[in-house]
Amino acid sequence: MARIVLTSWGSYGDINPYVGLALALKARGHEPVLACPAYYQGLAASEGIAFHTVRPNIDPGNSEIVSRVMHPRRGPEVILRELMLPSVEDAYEDLSEAAVGADLLVSHPISFAAPLLASTTGIPWVSCVLAPVSFFSKHDFPVLPFAPFLKRLEHLGPWAGPLLSRLARHSTRSWSDPVYRFRAKLGLPRGGDPIYEGQHSTDLVLVLFPGVLAKPQPDWPANVQVCGRIPFDGAHGKSLSAELEQFLAKGPAPVVFTLGSSAVMVAGEFYTQSLAAVEELGIRAVMLVGAEGMKRLAGRGSTNVSIVDAAPHSQLFPRAAVIVQQCGIGTLGQALSAGRPILAVPFANDQPDNAHRAEQLGVARVVYPRHYRAQRIVRELGQLLNEAKYEENGKKVGAQVREEDGVLAACMAIDGQLRRTAVSRCRSQSGIGL
Repeated sequence: MARIVLTSWGSYGDINPYVGLALALKARGHEPVLACPAYYQGLAASEGIAFHTVRPNIDPGNSEIVSRVMHPRRGPEVILRELMLPSVEDAYEDLSEAAVGADLLVSHPISFAAPLLASTTGIPWVSCVLAPVSFFSKHDFPVLPFAPFLKRLEHLGPWAGPLLSRLARHSTRSWSDPVYRFRAKLGLPRGGDPIYEGQHSTDLVLVLFPGVLAKPQPDWPANVQVCGRIPFDGAHGKSLSAELEQFLAKGPAPVVFTLGSSAVMVAGEFYTQSLAAVEELGIRAVMLVGAEGMKRLAGRGSTNVSIVDAAPHSQLFPRAAVIVQQCGIGTLGQALSAGRPILAVPFANDQPDNAHRAEQLGVARVVYPRHYRAQRIVRELGQLLNEAKYEENGKKVGAQVREEDGVLAACMAIDGQLRRTAVSRCRSQSGIGL
């Protein structure tokens, strides 16, 4: 049995894969510890997982912070430059306490303290990638949230990706200074940029997004293991409410509208415009609107529209006609697995790139929030509902995603890393190979 510390930060889409992985590791006899902001302690306790708080302790339910994090242009800068990178020393201190006696660290792409702790303590380290954007490949350049049009430059030739990559690195060149200063304080070499190559372990990188979203590229780390998604949405319960079950049973499959756990707090007119489109189309709909949305939309439900706070996506999405969503990687993974057509409405951060990849698979159409108006929604949903190719592609992609066993693949990869570490230590202690 190994003590494995899994550290993550962000919304439920960032935390859920680590909870799912922790549960699987626990079932295999390991001792997982979830090291995250304090907000998620209750979730860990409900699943019987040991927990340790790691700063920065940002409340993902704080609408003011979420509105800044979800800004279409400045979101990544707020997350990285303002919140995470300046907090690296605090995170290191907390993670050091969590990792006492640990046999392995498993990190999130922006858990910047994990590589430092691995270097200073010698604890083996496995990094994870939750969305293709984290690879920032010059051969498969991501859609940037603040300038999605730049993606079109790839059609001009193979020079575009490397140029865009250099420009992006240049524009963020000073963001990682707090990590470089702390590395020097710890007596470590400067190392790679923690936003880019520095986030990846030299031993093992686990890809925890559906494999259909991105093909391995020449500039991915050499030690990548493509596992697939780790399904877990226990934060919203294990089953649908009786009321929602009754609604679903009373008619044809509805269109489901959701903005995940973060974009829902900056929804703007998303739900009012959606309601107008649903009324014009005369279709059934389920709207997951969050706690604040329940207050704003009180009384707007009808015999054709069910308005609820939240529901487990794994249970609801397979019963949808179309899924309208923001394309956070957790929500998108659930939608792809369900095999349903998607209307993607990406707000910020990795969402535009995820939406583009879903569109390339032929399962989605994309509308940015500034264009999300009732008449446009009517047109887009009309195509998704009536053109057979979206249904056919959705089923095909869904079957591919469900074939992946991300949980088993990730657990086997971690067990393999633990075995390699044990063998290496035995050889070192016995002098073999020296």
